[in-house]
Amino acid sequence: MNKSFDVIVVGAGPAGTTAALVLARKGLKVLLLERGEYPGSKNMFGGALFGGVLSQLVPEYWQEAPVERYIHRKMITLLAGESAVSLDFESANFKQPPYNGFVIQRPRFDRWYAQEAVKAGAVLLAQSTVEDIIREGSQIVGVRVRGRRGELRANVVIAADGVLSLLARKAGLRGDFRPDQFSLGVKETIQLPPGAVEERFRLTGDEGLSNEFLGRMGDGLHGGAFLYTNRSSLALGVVVHAHSLKDKKAAIYDALEKFKRHPVIAPLLEGGRFLEYSAHLIPEAGVAMTPKLYTGGMLVAGDAAGMVLMGGVFLEGVNFAMAAGWTAAETAANACEKGRFDAQTLAQYRERLEGSFVLRDLNRYKHVLPVVLNKRLYEVYPSLVCRTLEKWFAVDGQGHPKLASIVKGLLNEEIGFWQMARDGYQLGRGLVW
Repeated sequence: MNKSFDVIVVGAGPAGTTAALVLARKGLKVLLLERGEYPGSKNMFGGALFGGVLSQLVPEYWQEAPVERYIHRKMITLLAGESAVSLDFESANFKQPPYNGFVIQRPRFDRWYAQEAVKAGAVLLAQSTVEDIIREGSQIVGVRVRGRRGELRANVVIAADGVLSLLARKAGLRGDFRPDQFSLGVKETIQLPPGAVEERFRLTGDEGLSNEFLGRMGDGLHGGAFLYTNRSSLALGVVVHAHSLKDKKAAIYDALEKFKRHPVIAPLLEGGRFLEYSAHLIPEAGVAMTPKLYTGGMLVAGDAAGMVLMGGVFLEGVNFAMAAGWTAAETAANACEKGRFDAQTLAQYRERLEGSFVLRDLNRYKHVLPVVLNKRLYEVYPSLVCRTLEKWFAVDGQGHPKLASIVKGLLNEEIGFWQMARDGYQLGRGLVW
């Protein structure tokens, strides 16, 4: 195998494959390296694909990509001990191409997407673990791959090697992380009896549901949960703050089991058969954990650059990764055209990202982290909302008190008005204004 390329992309996830696809279409000699047995084999995903970027690269991709269902309904649910309150939203606009998003399974989708890059001319090498970068002076000129492939050289290396990015650390672009900058997600896929998905979630045809949950996940664990409808199965799981797991010395598997036993969730899983289990570390600190994005001969994209939007009510990463991969590819192609690969030339990568929704949104929601780390968001408010409605709707022969008096009584019991006001300001600063 020729060991010299215009660009080497490390990681065949959404960011890396997008970069390889764009570069191959420009006629550049590009190598896409993946440490898994095949692209997607090591990916855990809930998961929803919001394909705004992908639809520009592969128009009407949903006609050929292995999508499960289009997202017809979105729900946000507050979970308390024995009750739940949901906001259930659906729109006729979600039925129009390119739709609001699709439920996908990453092992199948990533494999298909990588083949699109191969068809465009990229070389894909799976089961290739990159263990170091190659430097000449201050310039990165390639990577070292474990085993017989040895050293591979390129004018530009695009690091899309995941949340803990070995390459970004080796290049000196990031320091050590803190536990409060990550969440740990675990997911199960559960096969349901024929017709159960449509019946239990009020769906017809290819309609699908995405449901995010907020509440206490296990004993003292802070986080959320998700449920997505595949064609004949459910993808469901929990996402818990890593610092919460560390502080409580708890197992996230227990949180998943508790979520599955909740009286709102358990009936949805009846008759289900376990198919698979997976886990994944999720960057959630946004710009607070974004490394320097470039150096001489290298760019960083996707999870490796912390490009995940955590907003409490939304979790978006794939669309950001694809946009960053595309931008990295355009930057690398421009450098190849000029024949210059120094840090000053590659600095345009960040400039381009600042003009895109990627860094705009990450900066727009830079105050969200204190919101999602606020323990009352999980321990108090979901229960408060559920208890308020429970008392208001109860028919117990005592009459129906005014809503304000119920809220006042429960607030005094739980946290007090001023604490709620401070939390409200924090929430508004993070998500609203």
